Amino acid sequence: MIQHPADEPYEELEALLRDEFAEVHPPATVTRCVQAAHHGAIEVTGQAHPALVERIARKHLRVLATAAAERG
Repeated sequence: MIQHPADEPYEELEALLRDEFAEVHPPATVTRCVQAAHHGAIEVTGQAHPALVERIARKHLRVLATAAAERG
């Protein structure tokens, strides 16, 4: 599990996902997916455990990559 400092809770996660999806998504897309995952987790579960945010963001990015591949 990734540890997050309180002032930048998802910086490491964003860096990891930016590297993982570098061939598919610009960094801004990764940031938006992490932010959306964070907010979604809070709305659904009342908390945003980093591992949950990571799983949700990764799924968002995979879906966007699939949609882009189908378009292009």
